[in-house]
Amino acid sequence: MDKKVTVVGAGNVGATAAQRLAEKELCDVVLVDIIEGVPQGKSLDLTEAAPIEKHDAHLTGTNDYDASAGSDIVIITAGIPRKPGMSRDDLISTNAGIMKNVTKAVAQKSPDAVLIIVSNPLDAMCHVAYETSGFPKNRVMGMAGVLDSARFRAFISMELNVSVENTHAFVLGGHGDTMVPLPRYSTVAGIPITELMAQDRIDALVARTANGGAEIVSLLKTGSAYYAPASAAVEMAESILKDKKKILPCAAYLDGEYGLKGLFIGVPVKLGANGIEEIIEISLTDDETAALQKSAAAVAELKDVLAGIDY
Repeated sequence: MDKKVTVVGAGNVGATAAQRLAEKELCDVVLVDIIEGVPQGKSLDLTEAAPIEKHDAHLTGTNDYDASAGSDIVIITAGIPRKPGMSRDDLISTNAGIMKNVTKAVAQKSPDAVLIIVSNPLDAMCHVAYETSGFPKNRVMGMAGVLDSARFRAFISMELNVSVENTHAFVLGGHGDTMVPLPRYSTVAGIPITELMAQDRIDALVARTANGGAEIVSLLKTGSAYYAPASAAVEMAESILKDKKKILPCAAYLDGEYGLKGLFIGVPVKLGANGIEEIIEISLTDDETAALQKSAAAVAELKDVLAGIDY
């Protein structure tokens, strides 16, 4: 295939992302992990599934970055996962060091790649990747809004007993407890959900969306979500690889948009062959603006924590 995507981290998220990329025949896939045998074994397993799934994507598992050279996209999932009772912020020190090392390696081998960051705490890890890589801001982004919006859409579908294909939702802000789901911009077949359900039900779905990751962690007990995060990263990758120019909510580096500067914040963007080709600014109510500012303040706090860490 003429496209190559490297997935760093062969854990549940990374391996599932590799599977989705291959089965959609979007690209050849290089799966990288530091644990000897794991990326090789998972890549071989996925290769052996190819005759059944009917795709011809080439999968490579490796413990170094040589095979990743010339990647169009690098999806970074590496890092320690959340455990019950652990917030995304608790992960920051360890994962910042991992992100720095990974980004250095992939930037050297694939200087023209687009980086999609999945590792938590996501907004902070985007800053580490951006500063370490030296890439332009349009080629570094975080997978947050697509996942959060998908969760919101799933909950809307469950609540109203309608097809998920009819649901659309927007979630702004940081990837965490301060995210900002926007019911006014969330619809079913074009009808705002504010006209389809009572406010208390909307509030319940908004709260469940904000705690979506923690809910799964509490159920799994020994890990965190991976099917939906992997799907979200692959939807972003597909829009870039195919130059689809989808409007998707992603963690993007803001330089004055929404009145915010120097932070990675979840906003709607146009994703095409050049990565983030446009940041879409939508009008917000005073309450929504205040919520976004609160979310941005939480991201800024993480950025300040990073500044004080020797990673």
